[in-house]
Amino acid sequence: MDALGDRTRRAIFEQLRSGPRAVGEIADELPVSRPAVSQHLKVLKAAGLVVDRPAGTRRIYQLDPDGVGALRAYLDQFWSKSLAAYKEAVEQPTKEGS
Repeated sequence: MDALGDRTRRAIFEQLRSGPRAVGEIADELPVSRPAVSQHLKVLKAAGLVVDRPAGTRRIYQLDPDGVGALRAYLDQFWSKSLAAYKEAVEQPTKEGS
């Protein structure tokens, strides 16, 4: 979650939803330099959200299905608990209505 706390990293993460991309392709869509994009990708990779592979002199990045799956599981758990608590609060009779 911390890795996605930065606006630029979220933008990179969202770009990679459409498929694998090289650093230069990602940087072309953002108001930051290629070295800055590389640093953001390093953080996303350390968080387990992206993986990379060499392609000649470039590196191609894509979302890591395992990391994204773990993030989704965490969020699903969070929302399930929140919705259950909300349901319980809504369904409890009020003192005025008792």
